[in-house]
Amino acid sequence: MIAFTLAEIAQAVGGSMHDIPDPRVTVTGPVVIDSREVRPGALFAAFRGERVDGHDFAESALAAGAVAVLAARPIAGPAIVVDDVQAALGALARTVIERLGATVVALTGSAGKTSTKDLIAQLLDKIGPTVWPPGSFNNEIGLPLTALRADQDTRHLVLEMGARGIGHINYLTGLTPPRIGVVLNVGTAHIGEFGGREQIAQAKGELVEALPAAADGGIAVLNADDPLVRAMASRTKARTVFFGEAEEADVRAEDVRLDESGRPVFTLRTPTGCAQVTLRLYGEHHVSNALAAAAVAGELGMPASRIASALSEAGTLSRWRMEVVERPDGVTVVNDAYNANPDSMRAALRALAAMGKGRRTWAVLGEMAELGGESLAEHDAVGRLAVRLNVSKLVAVGGQAAAWLDMGAKNEGSWGEESVHVSDAETAIDLLRSEVRPGDVVLVKASRSVGLERVAMALLDGAEGEGAH
Repeated sequence: MIAFTLAEIAQAVGGSMHDIPDPRVTVTGPVVIDSREVRPGALFAAFRGERVDGHDFAESALAAGAVAVLAARPIAGPAIVVDDVQAALGALARTVIERLGATVVALTGSAGKTSTKDLIAQLLDKIGPTVWPPGSFNNEIGLPLTALRADQDTRHLVLEMGARGIGHINYLTGLTPPRIGVVLNVGTAHIGEFGGREQIAQAKGELVEALPAAADGGIAVLNADDPLVRAMASRTKARTVFFGEAEEADVRAEDVRLDESGRPVFTLRTPTGCAQVTLRLYGEHHVSNALAAAAVAGELGMPASRIASALSEAGTLSRWRMEVVERPDGVTVVNDAYNANPDSMRAALRALAAMGKGRRTWAVLGEMAELGGESLAEHDAVGRLAVRLNVSKLVAVGGQAAAWLDMGAKNEGSWGEESVHVSDAETAIDLLRSEVRPGDVVLVKASRSVGLERVAMALLDGAEGEGAH
């Protein structure tokens, strides 16, 4: 973080100093919410959660070298006391952004946010120091924590913004105002909470509404292939840049194909030139993600040839997102268990089909959460798609939603033993260990709450890293 005195922090967050002998003492380390991550010079933010109260760990944080604690009540030691720790964290992030000379890039979308964030970060890091969130730190706490990692050398700050309702992204952009905003897609993730795709589009479009006008450097990077995203051009005063495979896209992909391993190959066409790209990522859905990243990098001065080279070198930075590992016996495990929605589930199944040509393929799938009244239809449709893509075996893991996956597959293809419904991850692990053969490809995917990564980890059982791609 940029160095701040305790007096400056108290002023920024509207807090009062408690038991601080010298307000000129400077916070030189990170801002953390886990006392185990404290290092000398840090500021510890004491959050009160459902099961754990950070104030109970204030003493250990100070002993580990924290300069002070951002707290909701006085503690035994130096503290800046505020009414609301979360709001104070956001206010401090806003102060950091105002002092930075960095370009803030924010992105949102129903699917692909974290993978695209990782790509943008790897491209921009080639042209200047870049800060980005680990995993998907995209909410009211993760976003300011990411911003607070920036320092005086940071040139680019890449932020992921999630939404669970109207107004969420508007709130996040108030904490960390972006100059460049990227909207990837409007899908069906969280449709049960929003009520429909139009409502999701309304929420996602809050990002482009928050951008500066074109005359002030604002840039909206929009997916030309998604009508609901393309229509957001009318909601912003920023300059609009389109990406996609559509003819009108400013940054587009041509001659897209998948290589024998299921990795996309395409010609990248930008306003500054064309170049060939071969991604290290798996699945055709990553083409759109790569184009979004290319559009951002191009706007920040990166030529097409360098963009293509950087995209071809880029990998996944976040765990359990199309994480591909090959065991010594030739079994390929695709761990995409971090999250799932109907759009990402379809993309993962298509990637499995491409990777598994000439091999036996397994789709180990669990519940897609937060679909509301659409849940039965969407799970049924995914089960049917597995059959249409000629997936060899479907293992549906969990309760009612998993039963709908299994039912969809059996109704589509009159499957018998090709589709099976099991109650839990442990039963799935036993089944796979007994039936998976050398050379098989196994995809594991479900919503995060299901915890299906246990299946992938059990299948690897020490093999991870030996053949990782």
